[in-house]
Amino acid sequence: TSKPAYAYALTPAAERLFPKAYGTLLRMLLDVLSERLPPSAVDDAVREVGHRVAAGQTVPNGELRYRIDQALAVLGELGGLAETEEQEDGFIIRGASCPLAAAVPGHPEICHLAETLLSDLIGVPVAECCQRGDQPRCCFAVSAPTA
Repeated sequence: TSKPAYAYALTPAAERLFPKAYGTLLRMLLDVLSERLPPSAVDDAVREVGHRVAAGQTVPNGELRYRIDQALAVLGELGGLAETEEQEDGFIIRGASCPLAAAVPGHPEICHLAETLLSDLIGVPVAECCQRGDQPRCCFAVSAPTA
């Protein structure tokens, strides 16, 4: 399977043309939860959502790369777009579009939802390394299991 030579992403101005009320609602929900609960409880809650989403999916068997591709298909069904880059010690997953991006400003813990989902689906630890700011970009490091 060959990869496309280019990956495209919408600019912030174009993203605003496609309103996603769920992102705003998610951010408001996290605002309320953060006002009422300690940070660790909010983080636990978003991780639990990741576990529950993964529990509703078939966990693939096979080589690590295949499991990553299947996990990215699940992200695609949720509205995300990501690609995988192989590295010496594993893989990097880079997102070009994230359905949770609207909640990232002020709530970086939302990235832990995707981190947990990917870890559960791939079957190995995944560490988020997302870029935050005006134009958030997802990034997840997947370490190859040691033999």
